[in-house]
Amino acid sequence: MHSENRQNLHAILKQLSDLDYVHPEDIPNIDLYVDQVTTFIEAQLESVKRNEDEKILTKTMINNYTKNHVLPSPEKKKYTRDHILTLILIYYLKSFLSIKDIQALLEPVTEKYFGTESELSFYDLYEELVSLGNGQTKALIKDVIAKYNATQSAFSDAPEEDQGFLRNFGFICMLSFDVYIKKMMIESLIDLNSESTKKEEDAE
Repeated sequence: MHSENRQNLHAILKQLSDLDYVHPEDIPNIDLYVDQVTTFIEAQLESVKRNEDEKILTKTMINNYTKNHVLPSPEKKKYTRDHILTLILIYYLKSFLSIKDIQALLEPVTEKYFGTESELSFYDLYEELVSLGNGQTKALIKDVIAKYNATQSAFSDAPEEDQGFLRNFGFICMLSFDVYIKKMMIESLIDLNSESTKKEEDAE
């Protein structure tokens, strides 16, 4: 079991090291209809699907995001490059944040930079995020390996035949606790940002 767990970890870390963002230059700078948007994003994010049946993006999802003011409305049923950039950000965020939190996080940014011709465009923001993220993979892999190694001496009092799956369980719990803590921090930062924005609006 120990050998199998290690092999599984290596496979997952290989997948993590190969993980890539949707490159800004790959996003078409032409307006697209909704079917073209879903097709493009499905193709770009296919490698992160958990299984073949998973849907990355559907028309219904896009309509819900627009209805909940997470995604700005399209112009004459066409979606711009900034819409696609926003949808990619929503995809990553929705795995651990509520729609309400995503709306609170993205709305101040889209209000200021979405579809603008300012010196700092929405495209520039996304490009900067990709640049920041690209430097994190090695540190993430190092942290995951440290957590894995920390669990390999745990549950030594358990029956030998149970130690493998208990250590795997412990490893998953350590990773989950890490996600839980970071999610709490993200939610607290969103709440603080929302409070700060409200105070600024009330002061105007």
